[in-house]
Amino acid sequence: MKALAYYDGKIGTPEELTVPFNDRVHFFGDGCYDATVGANGKVYLLQDHLDRFYTSARLLDIHIPMEKEALGELLTRLLGMVDSKINFVYWQVTRGVEDRSHTYSKDLPGKLWVFIRPQHLNDPAVPVRLNDEEDTRFFHCNIKTLNLLPSVMTAQRAKNAGCFETVFHRGDIVTECAHANVSVLKDGILYSHPNDELILRGIAKTHMIQGCYRLGIPVLEKPFTFEFLKNADEILVTSSSNFCMYACEVSGEAAGGKDPATRKAIQDEVLREFCDYTGCTSLWG
Repeated sequence: MKALAYYDGKIGTPEELTVPFNDRVHFFGDGCYDATVGANGKVYLLQDHLDRFYTSARLLDIHIPMEKEALGELLTRLLGMVDSKINFVYWQVTRGVEDRSHTYSKDLPGKLWVFIRPQHLNDPAVPVRLNDEEDTRFFHCNIKTLNLLPSVMTAQRAKNAGCFETVFHRGDIVTECAHANVSVLKDGILYSHPNDELILRGIAKTHMIQGCYRLGIPVLEKPFTFEFLKNADEILVTSSSNFCMYACEVSGEAAGGKDPATRKAIQDEVLREFCDYTGCTSLWG
């Protein structure tokens, strides 16, 4: 075999194997991996890579479907099925298969993947060229990517704590939630973080702000602190699947609830726009 693929007990070529649509890796990048090379039937530094792999899975609360020794034996056996002197050996575990939701079922059995193919090793005697960039890998919250694993873990911790969402902040500045935007009402003014690279520009948030303009409610799109949020009159959480929710508690302390009339006016306007757009006349039954 020139290249080998393995998924959940099935072996074939990469072109032959298929993966269930609801494997969480498709929606969230929900998994972890490790990789090395193999030669002469041996997976190079196998134990070191397995230790790191199992540590990554444990930190993500992902359940690898076999013990470490058994996985090492499997990788060695699969390597022996590939017809090449030196091979790239890659394996990953995804959280498993279930309906799409940021949160996940406890003890969901993970799905193991393996990919082995011929590997060309570069000559270390040949120099290479480098360039440079500012490291912005963690400053792309404005892009709605499939790499949602940090949000998945945050959402699960919120669920375990009996919370609906988690408010993110960088230093003391509030940005957004794990999979929603957060805005606040204070003294009749709506405050919302500006649409920069630190947040995803929420469509629901944008239309809530437009609703505020229609209602004559002033809007300030400017950064605000976590302390400001905790002392706000109302805290609004917006997303395309939940429209405009409001919070009564933050980090175990009572919050909001000081301007219900303005808050409800905004919520009613958001729902009115939805009903007008869709023609829906009954939302709750």
